Amino acid sequence: MRRIGVDVGGTFTDLILVDEESGRITVDKVSSTPDDPARGSVEGINDLCGKAGVTLGEVDSLLHGTTVATNIALTHSGAEVGLITTEGMRDILHIARHKKPLNFSLQQELPWQARPLVRRRHRLTVAERVTVPDGEVLVPLDEGEVRERVRQLRDAGVEAVAVCLLHSYLNPEHERRIKEIVAEEYPEAFLSVSHEVLPLYREFERFSTVCLNAYVGPKVSRYVSRFDDALKEAGFAHGVQLMQSSGGMATVEAAAERPVNLLMSGPVAGLIGGIWAGTVAGFENVVTLDIGGTSADIGVAAGGQLRMRHLLDTRIGDYQAMVPMVDIDTIGAGGGSIAYVDAGGVFRVGPQSAGADPGPACYGRGGTLPTATDAQLLLGRLREDRGLLGGGMKLDRSLAEAAMRSVADELGMEVDEAALGALQIQKYGMTQAIELNSVRRGYDPREFTLVAAGGAGPLFACDIALELEIARVLVPPHPGIIAATGLLATDLQHEFVATERHQLKTLDAARLAARFDELVAQATGQLDADGVPEGRRLVRRLADCRYAGQGYEVRTEVPAGAVDEAWVGELAERFHDAHEAEYGHRFDAPIEIINIRAVAIGRVDELRAPEIEAGDGDPSRARTLEREVVFDVAGRAERHLTPFYERDLLRAGDRFAGPAVVEQYDTTTVIPPGLTAEIDRFGNIVVDCTLDERAAGTRDTGLATPILMRVIGGAFASIAKEMAGV
Repeated sequence: MRRIGVDVGGTFTDLILVDEESGRITVDKVSSTPDDPARGSVEGINDLCGKAGVTLGEVDSLLHGTTVATNIALTHSGAEVGLITTEGMRDILHIARHKKPLNFSLQQELPWQARPLVRRRHRLTVAERVTVPDGEVLVPLDEGEVRERVRQLRDAGVEAVAVCLLHSYLNPEHERRIKEIVAEEYPEAFLSVSHEVLPLYREFERFSTVCLNAYVGPKVSRYVSRFDDALKEAGFAHGVQLMQSSGGMATVEAAAERPVNLLMSGPVAGLIGGIWAGTVAGFENVVTLDIGGTSADIGVAAGGQLRMRHLLDTRIGDYQAMVPMVDIDTIGAGGGSIAYVDAGGVFRVGPQSAGADPGPACYGRGGTLPTATDAQLLLGRLREDRGLLGGGMKLDRSLAEAAMRSVADELGMEVDEAALGALQIQKYGMTQAIELNSVRRGYDPREFTLVAAGGAGPLFACDIALELEIARVLVPPHPGIIAATGLLATDLQHEFVATERHQLKTLDAARLAARFDELVAQATGQLDADGVPEGRRLVRRLADCRYAGQGYEVRTEVPAGAVDEAWVGELAERFHDAHEAEYGHRFDAPIEIINIRAVAIGRVDELRAPEIEAGDGDPSRARTLEREVVFDVAGRAERHLTPFYERDLLRAGDRFAGPAVVEQYDTTTVIPPGLTAEIDRFGNIVVDCTLDERAAGTRDTGLATPILMRVIGGAFASIAKEMAGV
């Protein structure tokens, strides 16, 4: 079987082809095409197949991760949306939860009001009302009014229509009828209907999610359809599958209908790839650091397990998105992050990025602003004569120096100092993000392995591990395409949910069992539609439970078998355990079921890691040259004569000490002085980050390093100068 993984990032598109029969792995990395992501993806797939010596028709499955939906939400470039809702509910999107980004500020912008998903003039109401708790119809739907509202939205030129009635999660009949009328009156519109997208209670979160689905829907559905069609024309005989925020795959049809589930598609694939790489190397507790050209994705997986965010904490940019989402953080720190001095004289890096076009100054594509990649080149960690992508992308050191000099002169520093300072600033930002994702969740980062991923992750990973006292860094064989690798280690997955509220002690067993059966039937039907063989199917049943009076629920896997007294007792014990694992304690209090879920899973073949040839421990065969490289030692820029190694020539068992630089097609690994690295049998670089006694005595891991102190001093001097002139 041959499988392809394609991950589209803001700067590069990463590709991997695995031939499971021969064990051969082929990788490629091409520039993304922001104007039309599908074009760059298809061109990259064709190039990848050419490198592997296969045709697209010989590929059995193609899995895709994308940031298209994410970028639409973050850049506020979605469709013009119209909303049809229950009379009196027009302003739920505006009112939200009365939460403010800044609690004590009288002058602040509320992003969901300043940049609404649906303009108020396009939020229209109709007469209807369904009551709780049983979904009885109190006010029948006025179909004539519905037709009038749909025509208003059509004449106003909206591209998408969201339908979200007050209690449709209990009785969706009115929404179904509105959907039929929209299809009759305005068939060109993209439709997002709440009982299909998110049939759960909590008005604001449901309204926001359904409208966000409509907001990103037209562009995403066109993209995935165009991508699928282009591959079919090129000879691909199977359906494309897309990574979802929940960590599972979805078909093109499902993704086109519910694109809101793709919002964290790319970052989640990187975390799954990091977990897979850690498992192969024998490390279950991993922190993944996936640094691309635009952003850094940071995830923590204890015991190799994905951690899900609570549904009330799932956001993308300015908007609430109450969909299953893996707990992963993204910060604006990448190889293309721009270094600059702000109006207050403070040295900053990012979150603005040079992206793929024009890219860092050293790319020679017209970029004039200094970036992290320019800094790495100036410090000697990247080589001008080698460039990137195995020499396929040339680098110009003179352009990088000219760009960085403008910042260095403003700060009164040497170019090398400014370059190292830029990387220090980025390093501390990523260090803090990892601390927040581990310590605040009760994990000690010293008990984890840091998996370096992305094109820039191995450049930073060892320095970050030293800051956090993480004992080990793992650099997989192809870290630059770890997200694409993660796609191949992911099962097909769909989730079906319903609000079903019960006190556990007094639950209606027959009703709950019937509702579970409905969801399981939907899940099974989806697996039928996806053509998943019987032997590869799994349907999990879960319940969102909480103690009475709590506002947050905990996802809990329910017992198998009939819903009886023993079932209730087992569920209660599972919830107590899950709550204690999440929050550190349990209560002797009544338990409520709020939502129930059925997760349909189609198993894929396990991704196997090939073993590499064993060596004699001497890496000299892979040594290509020695040159001076600038390292951060006790916060100072120090030049060290550093050996460079070609990774393809390293063998299992090879061991070498830092300083060292390991070069390969998709990334460069930097190993600072005082550390040692060894190649394991799967080709991973395992870096021991416990400093030797000499290096430990000279290393300062505090924030106030000499270079940063000079930056801070420069900021105060700039402010003082400005004040003196007032």
